Amino acid sequence: MQITRMKTIVAFFVAGFIILPFAIQSGAQVPLKQEMNPSEAQLRAFAKVYVEAEKIHEAYEPRLKEATNPEEGQQIRNEAESKMHGVLTKEGLTEESYIQISAIARSDEALRKKLVKLINEERR
Repeated sequence: MQITRMKTIVAFFVAGFIILPFAIQSGAQVPLKQEMNPSEAQLRAFAKVYVEAEKIHEAYEPRLKEATNPEEGQQIRNEAESKMHGVLTKEGLTEESYIQISAIARSDEALRKKLVKLINEERR
């Protein structure tokens, strides 16, 4: 239990790295609004997106490493980015709101613990 919790916490700290490449590639400019107070629904949506983003990353990272040329690599990145955008849209979040919630959670321990709990619940 403790090991799983620790893995989740460590993974959460790198959550931004799961979606950040997609945001950077799409040219998103994300002003961080620390005053944002995410609702319960937004936190649950974040947890769902986080878990799906992990799955997308796990599915596409090996394919990206096996790409035989830059064009194939770009096609794989585009496909992964499209799936990520689809998950965000399905859950009612934007790249900006996802990144903002992640940034706020990094500095708010209570929010981070709540998100870790929701993420663990979503993984079940």
